[in-house]
Amino acid sequence: MKTIALIYAVSENHIIGKGNALPWHLPADFKHFKEITTGHPVIMGRLTFEDIGRPLPGRQNIVLSRDPDYEPHGVDVARSIDDAIAKAKDDTVFIIGGAKVFEEALPLATRVYETRVHAVIEGDTLFDPNLSHWLEESEEIHKADERNKYDYTFINYVRQ
Repeated sequence: MKTIALIYAVSENHIIGKGNALPWHLPADFKHFKEITTGHPVIMGRLTFEDIGRPLPGRQNIVLSRDPDYEPHGVDVARSIDDAIAKAKDDTVFIIGGAKVFEEALPLATRVYETRVHAVIEGDTLFDPNLSHWLEESEEIHKADERNKYDYTFINYVRQ
């Protein structure tokens, strides 16, 4: 059985995006994301893939799209979350966005890697999962610095 994990960054007011992009720049979060996901399949929606602009290196990239003619170079395309998980060539699979994909995958997930950005951010895409029945496995608090504008916390959850 595959481990399905969501990985995302979210502000205090539950914003995860603005105009199909991240509304902040936190290099430490990018590094954290890369360390956790490299070597594992990543599943994302078409808009997330197009925002990234290329396949993420060192990972099997699976893009969700209902368009039967959508076949971007260097990625696998799936028509449903179940199809995407089935195409994943590893026992641990990361769901990396966007909001609709997170919402669809959350009931299947057993792990969540959340970066909590300690700021109220303007945006147009919200994600506010109910994690009250999840166990907080670890928490790593970081202060803003010259490279990272906001305080942030890495929080790992496991389904109880």
